[in-house]
Amino acid sequence: MPTTALDTLHSIARLHACAIAFENLNPLLRLPVSLDLASIEQKLVVDRRGGYCFEQNRLLAEALTEIGFKVTALAARVLWNSPDDAITSRSHMLLKVDTDDGVQIADVGFGGLTLTGAIDLQADIAQPTPHEPFRLVQDNGDWRMQALVQDEWKTLYRFDLQPQHPIDYEAPNYFLSTHPTSHFVNNLIAARALPDRRLALLNRQFTVHRLGGPSERRELAASAEIRDVLVREFLIALPEHPDLDRRLDELP
Repeated sequence: MPTTALDTLHSIARLHACAIAFENLNPLLRLPVSLDLASIEQKLVVDRRGGYCFEQNRLLAEALTEIGFKVTALAARVLWNSPDDAITSRSHMLLKVDTDDGVQIADVGFGGLTLTGAIDLQADIAQPTPHEPFRLVQDNGDWRMQALVQDEWKTLYRFDLQPQHPIDYEAPNYFLSTHPTSHFVNNLIAARALPDRRLALLNRQFTVHRLGGPSERRELAASAEIRDVLVREFLIALPEHPDLDRRLDELP
């Protein structure tokens, strides 16, 4: 069967989420997060690290553009664990991708609920992905991204279709990576999507969410065990940093 552009988009998103972990070790270690393309490619590809939305989706956007897709960068207000009408900052990056089969939304940078495919820009339709069903809800010109989690539709974020430029992500990236109240500065977060499960790490709690089955949770004791999980389960080549073990041991 011939491969369509949409098939290619789905495959790239799925493989990206499996191969490159979501992680925030740089903010945790008080290291800068650079958003220029050369730095992102060095970190995520050459150094075999991971990153968060601005890095992950910038890399995906460049790869898709290189093979002929029309890609538009967008910004979203994260609403996870907040009311749907909350006014939060535009602190998340996602992508609009134009294909012959219609406009698609792609997002390989939302941690434990990262899209492992792409979904049509259509409202009120439950759309399957390799993991949870997702849907978009339209409200007064905005779109809300939702995922079906434990039989309940949960809103991840709200966005519009205003194109964004690289400079538009610099301020939110600086806040998320340096501000003393940022959850990326104060917590260890990692996520990876495998074909039959999702892996998630929040500080010391390592969780395996199996598709169609119960979740398994394990508390990690000390830095050596956290290191092992980051390397073995999330495929992260850990940075050589003198404070890494201390920061891991200090996690709540």
